[in-house]
Amino acid sequence: MTGWNFCSDNVAGASPAILEALTRAAGGSVMPYGADPISARVEEKLREIFETDLTAYLVATGTSANSLALSSLCPPYGAIYCHPESHIVVDECNAPEFFTGGAKLVTVDGANGKIDAAGLEAAIPDDWAGVEHHPQPAAVSLTQASEAGTVYSPDAMGAISEVCRRHGLGLHVDGARFGNALVSLGCSAADISWRAGVDVLSFGATKNGALAAEAVLFFRTGQAEDFRFRRKRGGHLFSKMRFLSAQMDAYLADDLWLGNARHANAMARRMADGLASLPGVEFLHEVEANELFVHMPKRMREGLAADGFKFYAWSVGGPDCVRLVTAFDTAESAVTEFIDSARRHAGN
Repeated sequence: MTGWNFCSDNVAGASPAILEALTRAAGGSVMPYGADPISARVEEKLREIFETDLTAYLVATGTSANSLALSSLCPPYGAIYCHPESHIVVDECNAPEFFTGGAKLVTVDGANGKIDAAGLEAAIPDDWAGVEHHPQPAAVSLTQASEAGTVYSPDAMGAISEVCRRHGLGLHVDGARFGNALVSLGCSAADISWRAGVDVLSFGATKNGALAAEAVLFFRTGQAEDFRFRRKRGGHLFSKMRFLSAQMDAYLADDLWLGNARHANAMARRMADGLASLPGVEFLHEVEANELFVHMPKRMREGLAADGFKFYAWSVGGPDCVRLVTAFDTAESAVTEFIDSARRHAGN
């Protein structure tokens, strides 16, 4: 093996079981726009997993999931509170602002890529509600696992939810790596969603073995009423919805999603343990899911790149920081070779 691409879990392929499910779904004729048996089965599976009577809408991208979900929680004149490193702030090209019709993203800083309840409380003005000169506090968006590769515990999410309830704010979670967070915490899906006060979850599959499939899950029925129109207007009501549903169906079957996430996390832990003892290596954040943010000497970074390994420089962490991401298909041998290469170049 020569090198491996650790830039993102988006570089990974698709789980064979998901590809097989797509092939099976391609035969025959079924009703379009989600009125097919596979789509119905997916919603039922999600209700079982989350232990509640949720409403699910499938879309093809994380950006659409987040932006359309937030549009259901926040009016055009509203404010959405989120971490400055969150995907909706950094990586979605103003899609949340566009789909909400102009809502304002208000950043709330916090250590390790996370907001805490006290910081959120302090960021919400006491005297803006009802005053037409100001954006109206409307929603909070958390990222689970965070963009720093860290996770919110059920208690931390519950404390944030309490702040939301006091101020009448909806709570959204960007769960592009929800499976990675769940296996890291060892709790139930319900514990870090509706039981913790979450109203809407963008439930990701693409980064964890699907080709292109995400689900927007509403835990409060009233908030889901107009989402089907928002999805259609946003271009994500697929005529052949069975092909999104077939991906999600296979993703959830036999706990494939948890097995994939567990492997990705294990590879990240293996890499972190191997790098920890090398001279000049320091971690920017605790490794709690499948992302590592690592300070490395220049000679090590350049040596790893020369050996064919790919990863992103991470300027947020400083000039010597890189991001490494493992995935459901990351080979153990690739992690071993990466560590060996880093060790060799550390000694030069």
